[in-house]
Amino acid sequence: MSSEHLARRVAAITDEKMAGEIVALDMRDLVAYTDFLVICTARNERQAKAVHDEVYAQLKAEGLTPDHVEGERQASWVLMDYLDCVLHVFVPEARDYYRLETLWGEAPRLELDLAGAAPRAASGSG
Repeated sequence: MSSEHLARRVAAITDEKMAGEIVALDMRDLVAYTDFLVICTARNERQAKAVHDEVYAQLKAEGLTPDHVEGERQASWVLMDYLDCVLHVFVPEARDYYRLETLWGEAPRLELDLAGAAPRAASGSG
């Protein structure tokens, strides 16, 4: 599976689990440690854990397991490193704090055709 296909697959799985604000950043010309970052928002820690579990299960069924996982216990920021693609699942407060899209603002975005890939809307309680 190509790194771009993996990024699209990861994004699609996060979308299936109702993660929001899904973006994929093309890091190939910027860093050596990965080709793509997929970033998404979970409503809360429970959903972040569910997104992690689903990505892990579906990709494992396809023969892929992450090289490294961080944060799955606390689940306010879960990182799943598939080497060619790194998934970041944030709760809203953590995403706003770390602002990876701003940090990597020069990275081109991979065009995604997903319901959750819409631009960020104003946050409300809920």
